[in-house]
Amino acid sequence: MITPHVLVEAGIYPDEQTVIREAMRTLWQERPQLKIEWAIHQYQTQDISLAKAAAFANVCFDRMKEILLQRGIQPRLGAETLNEARQELDVLQGI
Repeated sequence: MITPHVLVEAGIYPDEQTVIREAMRTLWQERPQLKIEWAIHQYQTQDISLAKAAAFANVCFDRMKEILLQRGIQPRLGAETLNEARQELDVLQGI
């Protein structure tokens, strides 16, 4: 079995962290659905905004809202504080 340790021993990578970072980057690129799953998980467990979840998933705000509704998750709409509203605006402007 190929492990990060074996790849480092072979001189292909300088350290195991580099192997893992590249593997994760490739995984996100090859399986974009994982970004959506991660965004949903973050939305439900970390209380992030819908805009931030959309940015994590690399989809537009309306598409993220649609995905959540399809999963039976009621989107939390509207910022509760001025700071939260500013954060949402920053995320939306960055998309």
